[in-house]
This record gives sequence, C-alpha cells and structure tokens, in this order.
Amino acid sequence: MTMRMLPTADYSVYRIKHCFICSLLLYLAVICMTLWIFLEYGCQRQQFQVPIPRRAKQTQTNSSSVISALDMGISVEEWGRLQKALDWPGPDQEITQLNLSTSPVHSTFSIVGLKKSYKVGENISILITARDHNNNLKTYGGDFYKAKLFNSKLKASVYGEVVDHRNGTYAVTLLLPWEGQSQVFVRLEHSSEVVQILKKYRDSSFPRSHYNGHFEGPGINNTKISEVVQCNLKWGAEGSWRKGDCCCEYKDIKTKTVWQCERPKKLSCDYLVHHSMGNLENPLNSAEKQIFTMKLTNVAITGDTQVITVLPNTAGIGTMERCRSGLTTPVPAGFYFSDVWESFVCNAQQFNSTQMGKCLENKIIYLLGDSTTRQWFEYLEKNVPGIKRMDLHTPRTGGPLMAVELKNNSIIHWRPHGVPLRFTKMLITDLHYIGNDIDEIAGGPHAVVIFTIAAHLVFHPITFYVHEVAKIRQSVAALLRRAPETTIIIKSGNTGGQKNIFQSDWYTLQLNTVMREMFRDIDGVIYFDVWQMTSCHYITENVHPEPVIIGNEVNMLLSYVCPA
Repeated sequence: MTMRMLPTADYSVYRIKHCFICSLLLYLAVICMTLWIFLEYGCQRQQFQVPIPRRAKQTQTNSSSVISALDMGISVEEWGRLQKALDWPGPDQEITQLNLSTSPVHSTFSIVGLKKSYKVGENISILITARDHNNNLKTYGGDFYKAKLFNSKLKASVYGEVVDHRNGTYAVTLLLPWEGQSQVFVRLEHSSEVVQILKKYRDSSFPRSHYNGHFEGPGINNTKISEVVQCNLKWGAEGSWRKGDCCCEYKDIKTKTVWQCERPKKLSCDYLVHHSMGNLENPLNSAEKQIFTMKLTNVAITGDTQVITVLPNTAGIGTMERCRSGLTTPVPAGFYFSDVWESFVCNAQQFNSTQMGKCLENKIIYLLGDSTTRQWFEYLEKNVPGIKRMDLHTPRTGGPLMAVELKNNSIIHWRPHGVPLRFTKMLITDLHYIGNDIDEIAGGPHAVVIFTIAAHLVFHPITFYVHEVAKIRQSVAALLRRAPETTIIIKSGNTGGQKNIFQSDWYTLQLNTVMREMFRDIDGVIYFDVWQMTSCHYITENVHPEPVIIGNEVNMLLSYVCPA
C-alpha cells in the first residue's frame, strides 16, 4: 500500500490552519474558565474559601505509607496549623520500663494558697506534681489528667482545664460557681508514656478495628449464597490493610474515600449487601501492655481533699448572651447545679415538653453521625408531645430513623455516618458519608443540620479524620452559600470511651481539636462542645451519657434552635 504525501505548499497551509484553530479553542477555554470562576466566587469574597490543597509535606507512618496534605484535601499551611494545635509533649525517647512512667500513687495535687472561705465567682488554683513509680519527680510533661470541682449532694460540678508546664508539673484553675461546699477531684487518665503509645498506633496503619462485609447472591438451582469477609479502610498510596489484588474496592465518588473487602470466593464484588463491626486487634507488645495496664488508667490521685466553703456573692455570674453562631466556648463552658447545666456560653433555656414541641414547629431536624446523636433523637421522641416514629423497616438502633409530629409540622431524621462504623449488621446502602447527605439538603430557615463524627474514627489515623472533616467542610460551606439561614450545629465527641488502646478519651480530645480548628473560620456554624458536660458530671463517664446529661445537652441544642 502506498502512502499519499501532501504537497509542500498545501501542507504549510494545513499546519497554519490547524495551529490557528487550536489557539482559538484554547483562548475560548480560558475565557470560559475565567467566567465560571467569577460567577462561582466573584460575588462571595466574604464567604469562607476552603484552603487549596498542594502536594508538599508528607506524614510518614510505620507502614511506610505516606500521606500528604493533598491526600487530606487541605493546604500545607493548614496542616501545619493543625499539627501545632495537636502538639502534645512527652518523653524524647520511647519508655519501655514501667518504673519510669508516671505513677498515680506517687503523683499528687495541692490547692495553692488555700483559704478558709471564698465567694461565688472566685477561682482556686491547683498544682499537680507528677512522679514516677520510684517516687522521682518527672522532668517532662505529656500526662493526661482530668480535673473537676464537685458536690454530689448538690448534684453540682464544674470542669477544669489542665495546663501542662512540660516539666512534670501541671496547673488547673477551677471556678467556684455555686454557694455551699465543694471538693477537688483529679485523676490520671493516662501517663505520658501511655500517650506516647497511643500516638504511635494512631499514626500507624495497624488495623486496630476490623469490619465485616456480608455478600449475598444467587447460587445454582435457585439457592442463595452468603459469604462474610473482612473489610477495612484503604488509606494512603499503599493502602493500610491488605496488599495486591486481594480485594473488592468501593470508592465514594464525592469524598474519594476507599473501602475495601476481601474478595469473596464465590460471589463477585457487586454483591456486597450488609456491613457490621468485626473484632478488635490489640497491637501492644508485652512491654507496652505492662505500661498500659488498666490498673494505672483513670486513677484518682491524692491531694488536698479539704472541703472548700463558698459564700454567696451579690455580683452574679453567667451570661444573657443570645445563643447563636460565632460564640467562643470558655473554660468552664458552664456548670451543673441540681443536675441542671448553667451555660457560660449563652443564655441556655430549660424546655418542658410543650416548649420543645413549639420550638420544633415547622422544622426539619437532620441528626447525622453516630449513636450519641441517636440519643438526642430518642430523647426528643420520648419528650415531644404527639411525635411518632415512622416504620422505615430499618434496625431500631442502626437506622436510619424518622419521627414526625403532624400538629406542629415537625420532622426529625437520624442517620449514622458512612464506614468505618462499628455498628451491628445493617444495609451498606444506608450508610452515607455526612458530606454527601449535607449535599442533598436544600436548607433554609426551617432546616437544622446537626452532625458529629468522632467515636468511630478513633480507630484510624488522624490524617484520615482530617480528610473526612475537609469533605464535610466543603459541603457545609456550599450549603451556607445556597441557604445561609440554615442552622448548622457540630456536636463534639463525648468523653467516656473505654480508655484503652482502642477508644481512649485522648483520641477523642485530639479529634475534637481538629474539628474545632477546621471550622473556626466558617461563619454560621455552631460548635457545641459537650466534652465539658460529659467530663465533669458526678455520674461515671460513659460514651452514652445518662438521661440527665442527655436532657441538658438537648436543652442547649434547642437553645440554639430557638434562642431567647
């Protein structure tokens, strides 16, 4: 076959025409892109702009998997700010000897300048001194202490923030908000050496939590095939669980989160139907288990246990600030008295059943997250007159759930967030990522969007949590652009985890820091910090707080929805 050659002159004309057309198309593309950018952002310069991700600094895990700021969906500068906020001191080398770790028996606290009496509104100062099991003073910080002032008879308590001096001593300032008697309580939840272990495994790709994928499909002769396999998160360039062509991968189109399950032996990847929690896997070696023993975890330390007398004060404490977005959370954020939370953030109200129903009139409430927001759903379901749960043919605790009240035209939805999630068996199609759900909400003055994401993310690297929050933030920013009158409330994580390598409160505290920092610059979002409310109550901590705490949380919630 002969190849036909273009004459030289014709070929030159052909090349000129071709170049002209390409240049024209490129010019038109640039104009279109410029117009799109102007229309999308030009009139909204005051709106929050999500930081632009750039490939740069990377986070190394002990699995050699590398995570960049781009992988997390944030800018290098923002990742630097987050790392600074998350900074936690500790030993400069790995401590493997129990006797060198902080001892709750030898560590003590004292009240600085203790007086015979005080007045309501005054503060007392607490000094914590850490010692090891040899009774030697510690020379570095990093211990995880919790402190509060309480009176069980008065059903009163207030939270105290522990300030680390990074030299083995710690300071706490405690407000005296009620008249009567009070006592100081300090406990060592984790030594700095245990926190070092927590950080090590949080930043690694070791799968502390496993999950099950339930595959169901047709077999021969009208039979049904069921297979259960292990599943987990895939995170990082090399993944974080299984290697090679082992697995079925499920990538969410919007969030880019990848979930993978071992490939079933008989069925194809298309037959994944249900999800459930699997076993927990302890990564601790023998030396780490000795340091991370439950006998030395969450233990009260000795100190000044004298009863503090607090006299009345004509100068009142508290605030009449209207509950709204843009308010900072002070320390303390409030206190319990007679089992009622008195807020220092804003003018919190106490709603009876009728007032709850009136507050929710013509409202659609979207509760997204985990079982801690489901507790709010159940509380409203129990206390709002006339509200009825609809039968959606879903698990009673797994959801999704919906309740309606026809007289006041109120609707309440609850839905758990997407995988990873440690729930009992439920349909995988019912597990949605929070950002995706928010993208489907029209919003408006009648819409209230409440979400939390913490309790089930403590099992995975904090870089993945940043990625999840970044995607939620994009969706929230978009919702506020299209419907700025929408009420958006972020619920922080609770205290009360199992305080072990799987669910330490230290993990939750760090996740709360990420959420608060990443939403700091978005106007119109309310950050509802329940950490202090669940940490200081006189009832034993539980990731699912007692009804008295839930009732106070819901009253605070409704104070934001229907501010006085």
